[in-house]
Amino acid sequence: MQEANKSHPKTAIILLSGGLDSITVLALAQQQGYRCHALSFDYGQRHNAELAAAASIARRYGVVDHKVIKLGLGSIGGSALTDDNIAVPMTPQSGIPVTYVPARNTIFLALALGWAEVLDVSDVFIGVNAVDFSGYPDCRPEFIEAFQNMANLATKAGVEGRRIQIHTPLIALSKAEIIRKGLELGVDYSLTVSCYSADDEGRACGSCDACRLRREGFNNLNVVDPTRYVMG
Repeated sequence: MQEANKSHPKTAIILLSGGLDSITVLALAQQQGYRCHALSFDYGQRHNAELAAAASIARRYGVVDHKVIKLGLGSIGGSALTDDNIAVPMTPQSGIPVTYVPARNTIFLALALGWAEVLDVSDVFIGVNAVDFSGYPDCRPEFIEAFQNMANLATKAGVEGRRIQIHTPLIALSKAEIIRKGLELGVDYSLTVSCYSADDEGRACGSCDACRLRREGFNNLNVVDPTRYVMG
């Protein structure tokens, strides 16, 4: 068992995608005094720009360790983010959109849970949001509550009384409220990539659902959007 928690009792794992929400969560955790380990996933997504962004953010924020785990979710497909044969929609969709990646947050949190046990850490932060989001079922409070209950039944830590806590500080905030909170913490959102179809340089398409929600958040605050777009 690694001893990440012995000299600093407030230690956490942060799921770091490289996007707007995850950088805000990292800043919030550090503000609360947590010593942070960052966890990102190369899961077969359409581009690597967000992973490059996550690496830049991890360096800028001085995380203890930044681990990138490679997953083969593209091998099962089923999502516009992991299957090149499914187009990313450029207009809002009804119901659960094709950009939903089957079981993604369940898998991500399960691996974060495993690393938490190895590090002897009780706190895991994830930037899920159930207000301004695309309708993904694994972003809902009910899912997080169910996963946390499972985590404390399925782990040595939970059985021995060291309960795992899944922190979701953004879950009830609008995109504008998330951005406002991040700006108050000095977050540089130009480091982040949110676009589903970003190019190799991290420039956003400006049309997908992720771009729309991000742009509306900045517009609602009358704040300059630092996003770099392919056109303009």
